Amino acid sequence: RILILDEATSALTAADVRKVFAVLKRLRSEGLALLYISHRMAEIAELADESTVFRNGHNVGTFKSGAKTDTEIVEMMIGREYSHVFPPKPAPKAGTETPALEVRNLSWNNRLKDISLTARAGEIVGLGGLDGQGQRDLLLSLFGVLRGASGEVLINGKKAALGSPNEAKRGDMALIPEDRKTEGLMLPMSVRDNLSMASLSRLSRLGLVDHAAESKAIDEMIALLSIRTDGTAVPVGTLSGGNQQKIVIAKWLMTRPKVILLNDPTRGIDVGTKAEIYQLLRKLADAGAAILYYSTDYDELVGCCDKVLVMYDGAVGRVLTGAEITERALVGSALNLGASHAEAGTPSLAGAGAGR
Repeated sequence: RILILDEATSALTAADVRKVFAVLKRLRSEGLALLYISHRMAEIAELADESTVFRNGHNVGTFKSGAKTDTEIVEMMIGREYSHVFPPKPAPKAGTETPALEVRNLSWNNRLKDISLTARAGEIVGLGGLDGQGQRDLLLSLFGVLRGASGEVLINGKKAALGSPNEAKRGDMALIPEDRKTEGLMLPMSVRDNLSMASLSRLSRLGLVDHAAESKAIDEMIALLSIRTDGTAVPVGTLSGGNQQKIVIAKWLMTRPKVILLNDPTRGIDVGTKAEIYQLLRKLADAGAAILYYSTDYDELVGCCDKVLVMYDGAVGRVLTGAEITERALVGSALNLGASHAEAGTPSLAGAGAGR
């Protein structure tokens, strides 16, 4: 008579979430007790009669549904004011230097259409718009996962190959994938092996891994990202979701990339770890990395990004910078782009995904 669900919707589409909730509400009405664990406040608000917040293994508060705002709940979860979740953005620079990443007229399989963009060293560039408008395809094409793209990509002014992930990695590019379990990690393998697998060539001499250098690099990454693990020999699959995601990020940081592509990197992780990732991204940008960042969470785009490209139907429809980057502007731009395409005779927004 008790059903426990732990992040049951983290990999589901919005339509599938609605189906799951319909079943859960029916079960609740039939007398089943539900213990629903989630970091998604909207789901908790819709489903729960009473909520309890845990932080670092301690109960920090229990309250009835509707008794607290989302901001108050987040502050309970992270132990500090919500205004401190996102680091401050630097003042805009003149930007006369060569962009760290420049994309010229990139097209792929009629799903990416003549995309041009720049990201300078120290800049976090977001990809916005309704979900499924080519944002993921753009990142995967840049990293050579989707082959056959036309156009040019330049890294620090030098033409880069689009042929494969290995070529992208040699071109000082890194991709943090969307699904850590299937695309970012080898779950049965150790923390150590997962961390070093993308940078073995840099850690090797005469074909042999320099284990001292490997250990030093791994220890530095564990400290930098505050990764919680019972040693580096344990299987990475035994770590929490947030720490697994930190391993994925650390693995690619060990390659010392100049351009970092992120595909919805905070999906399915706790609010505290999200805040740590936001702080890390700004540190990486401040250290000279150029970051291209897709997120289905508009708050992240507003809080993290110096510039946001709003995409629709595989093309960049609008560019927002500085104070223009607000949730209202992001949503409005996405909907207006869809409406203008519909008026021109292209498919309407009815078939577009509206987020996960």
